[in-house]
Amino acid sequence: MVNGRTVLERFPAGGPRGSWPAEEFAHARRMEGLPAEVVMDLATDAFLVVVSGDGTVDAAA
Repeated sequence: MVNGRTVLERFPAGGPRGSWPAEEFAHARRMEGLPAEVVMDLATDAFLVVVSGDGTVDAAA
């Protein structure tokens, strides 16, 4: 868990398709009802698909 968020999957930023695999994975998780989002981890040069710590949608967002 990072900053109250759980990392579901990591995708290398240097891939030929950029963030597309991460965005596709996050979209599939959203279709399952998880509030997944893609963030960039500059320290590891990777796109992360994350959800909030408890997996619920933040009503303030």
